[in-house]
Amino acid sequence: MRVFVLLFVLTFVVLGVVIWLSDFWHSDQSIARAQSEVKLGEKIYRDNCAACHGEKGDGKGPEAQRLKTQPRDFTRGIYKFHSTPSGSLPLDDDILKTISSGVRGTSMLAQLHLSSQERRSVIQYLKTFSPRFKNEKPAKAVSFSPKPHESKELIKVSETLYKDAGCLSCHGADGKGDNPSAEGLKDSWGFPIQPADLTVRPFKSGPEPEDLYRTLSSGLDGTPMPSYSNVLTPRERWSLVFYILSIATKEKPKGMMGLVGEEVEGMRIDMRAAMAGMMGGRGMMGRGGMKLKKQQ
Repeated sequence: MRVFVLLFVLTFVVLGVVIWLSDFWHSDQSIARAQSEVKLGEKIYRDNCAACHGEKGDGKGPEAQRLKTQPRDFTRGIYKFHSTPSGSLPLDDDILKTISSGVRGTSMLAQLHLSSQERRSVIQYLKTFSPRFKNEKPAKAVSFSPKPHESKELIKVSETLYKDAGCLSCHGADGKGDNPSAEGLKDSWGFPIQPADLTVRPFKSGPEPEDLYRTLSSGLDGTPMPSYSNVLTPRERWSLVFYILSIATKEKPKGMMGLVGEEVEGMRIDMRAAMAGMMGGRGMMGRGGMKLKKQQ
């Protein structure tokens, strides 16, 4: 009987050791993969992003001074476009959407020349700039209510809702973003910020109605634009989306290749980066290209 018990205990211990070693091996492998991904992300970032966003991710790259819309400072972990509740960290897919689609009207162009793996590796490197990603986890994405059928009646109701929700205090009665009370607004970094002209497309958040709904639901962190998820019902938010789309009757002037606003400058920056890469290594950080100065 004692022998049986001893064998049982010994078997249990051996199995425990095997499981522990297996978990340790898999954990070690995961850490190695994560480190490799971050290392690749750092290279891609230095080649393609640091010219505007800076070596330290603080938005102070050598090209930033020429831009009206300042590059994002990643060190505080504040991202304007996200599907999570206001104040929460973004999901990886939120950052991926911005990298893949760009931000219309700004120098942030869609980075489709990067592979899916490269874009996701950059995301892991971006997260090293802010301690928030070590200490916090993103909340779940805000749920999307099914889009109701658009109708004139729904848009008519939303005209009153637009005023009652306080939209005109910044965007103005006509949605042109020129209300005098909005003068002097600043973002979280102290830069002057102008409310969006809702009568002109394309919108920075994206071209789809769902992009506007996400903005109304999550807000734009780092800006005065709040979340309305706890103030307006899903149907009311969709109603506002339809109203905004109904007044967005103008298009921003297009330049070369259909680019609008500072997208033209973004193209020039990308072209300079490509030239630098061809002269001695890929991107702005190439050996023969333009070197980034260390931030003070």
